[in-house]
Amino acid sequence: MKIKLHCFGESGNAYKAALPLELSGLEWEPVYVDFFGGASRSPEFRALNVMGEAPVLEDGDFRLTQSGAIQQYITEKSGKFGGTPEQKYEVLRWVLWDNHKLSSMAGMTRFLMNFLPEDKRPAEVIGFNQGRLKTAYQTLDAHLDGRDWIVGDGPTNADFSCCGYLFYPEPFGFERSEWRNIDRWLSNIQSLDGWKHPYDLMPGNPSDRA
Repeated sequence: MKIKLHCFGESGNAYKAALPLELSGLEWEPVYVDFFGGASRSPEFRALNVMGEAPVLEDGDFRLTQSGAIQQYITEKSGKFGGTPEQKYEVLRWVLWDNHKLSSMAGMTRFLMNFLPEDKRPAEVIGFNQGRLKTAYQTLDAHLDGRDWIVGDGPTNADFSCCGYLFYPEPFGFERSEWRNIDRWLSNIQSLDGWKHPYDLMPGNPSDRA
């Protein structure tokens, strides 16, 4: 039985789960969540996830939400991307850092700048968020100096979490060319066998609503 991941292409948080699923060798399939059509607010989806968020993983009768928890489930099921036993808390540390400092700001800022009508985009909030993001980019770029991966000698959930929003083309205050070490690290992720861009990996694309 294939794992199902309820997701949509515009979601960096869903990408954090979809990418390790794709690279793990586990059989899975995406289930489209029409987020912009209000699907996540529907009673049917709330019955699936009371939090009203994507992604949601279903593996038979087992159901799990939140990308970091899903990543750990993929690791335990596939044996991949968790790092060595000695590294597991360092991997977790970066996943939690990303969720609080990087992806939370990147996801919100990208939404405000691209998916709201222009007259409803709060310039002061966007500017504040971009300031916080710059600090996060500095932290990540400095950590990656001399490193190919965030933790250890290969890709882990730390990498898949932190890259969640950084492949998207929409503007939100991240210019890949300005961050030498992040740029190199993203290229390392792109070179992984089976890597796909979020819009190629999951259904849903802004062009669908153009």
